[in-house]
Amino acid sequence: MSAIHHPPGGTPAGTGGPPGHNRFLVKLTVISTLGGLLFGYDTGVISGALLYMGEDLDLTPLSEAVVVSSLLFPGAAFGALLGGRLADALGRRGALFVCAVLFLFGALITAVAPNVPIMVAGRVLLGFGVGAAAAVVPLYLAEMAPVSKRGRMVTINELMIVTGQFLAFTTNAVLDAVIDDPNVWRWMLGVATIPAIALFVGLFVLPDSPRWYAVRDRLDDTRRVLELSRPAAEAAEEYDVVAEHARRDLAEDKGRALQDLRAYPWMRRVLWIGCGLATVQQATGINTVNYYAPTILEDTGLGASASLVLTITVGVIAIIGTIIGIILLGFVNRRPLIITGFVGVAAGHAILALCFLLAESDLRSYLILAAMLLVVFFVQTFIGTLVWLLLSEIFPMTIRGFAMGIAVFVLWTVNAAISFAFPPLVAALGATLTFGLFALVNTGSIVFVTKFAPETRGRTLEELEDNFRTHDAGHFVHEAPAGVRGG
Repeated sequence: MSAIHHPPGGTPAGTGGPPGHNRFLVKLTVISTLGGLLFGYDTGVISGALLYMGEDLDLTPLSEAVVVSSLLFPGAAFGALLGGRLADALGRRGALFVCAVLFLFGALITAVAPNVPIMVAGRVLLGFGVGAAAAVVPLYLAEMAPVSKRGRMVTINELMIVTGQFLAFTTNAVLDAVIDDPNVWRWMLGVATIPAIALFVGLFVLPDSPRWYAVRDRLDDTRRVLELSRPAAEAAEEYDVVAEHARRDLAEDKGRALQDLRAYPWMRRVLWIGCGLATVQQATGINTVNYYAPTILEDTGLGASASLVLTITVGVIAIIGTIIGIILLGFVNRRPLIITGFVGVAAGHAILALCFLLAESDLRSYLILAAMLLVVFFVQTFIGTLVWLLLSEIFPMTIRGFAMGIAVFVLWTVNAAISFAFPPLVAALGATLTFGLFALVNTGSIVFVTKFAPETRGRTLEELEDNFRTHDAGHFVHEAPAGVRGG
């Protein structure tokens, strides 16, 4: 099976290319990752809104947990399945149009919700958008990017996610300061309509993925899109590889993703690895910080406004960590980064557990915040970016959308379970044992990623697929090509 041949150093010929190619890739990345921005904003904004909507909607501890977790399950979990199927049926761009509509109407409904049932309905609708975007945006970027830029382009989406969370935390604090009204939470939720409209409008100027065109035998469109984003010689070489693999995939395709999975054990192996990566990413406990940081800090003795302001530091550290992670992708292989991340997260949770043993004081509150920031830094620098990137790279073309949907369904289901269980778990076990449990779980995650996570840096999606066809799950490629450069 042929592959794209890289020049010395592992960088495809012409990488960087004329300014026109770079401008197209920048435009593509900025517009499509508005889905990531909305993902981050809609998951982060609830942390501040909860402090004010409780009285307005008569929230109980149970209904509060339902409001928080409904975006995740059934919303984002089944939204991921929806997004995966739509990505295969309508194309990556078509699926993102659906996401934009879901984001817009979900934000409007939650902003005007008069009671818990309507709030939950709006959160579920937002969850469909979040889950679908989480499945589709990384796939779209991975399939559009030149191999040397794939890592950094895909992980820009993670930067937009944490930027969205930071904007949510900042917007919450600013609106809290300027609007003296218990209904301020409605403004917090309604701001999300703005990027939703921008995403919908921006998609009109983007094409679909060349690989999606190829498996639908639209090879002229495949060539056209590759030429938009690569120099002519590189586009021609990549076109030959994509077209050859598409012909093979179409000849082998059973017609439905489930039939393909039943027919080909190697596809099932890759899917299981993807689901495992999704699970360990959420087992970091990162979203207990994203969703409950103000509540945790307020419970340590800080006031509501102070807790909101300090939570902004969570967003700042997430952005800094993600930027560092994106930079590291250009110089360091994927596997060492992700293993380092889980070591750091396990240590961070252990420190956080110990902090809760201290006597209550302002110093204890700030130490708890510092420990949470340590966890956030290791997750966003080494794990958040890497898991989404690996999920966008490892699945075979004929089931890529469906498989990504399944993996992200697992991710959001685990996310929802942890988010829903966290408050009662802390109430039953105490914070020290709860965060100690997270430390133990993340130690187990180190074992999983060391054994099963493949090294995807420096290889085309087609080269990776060829490797996965011929190796068992414990022996996927673990090293990047010699002398590889770029992400």
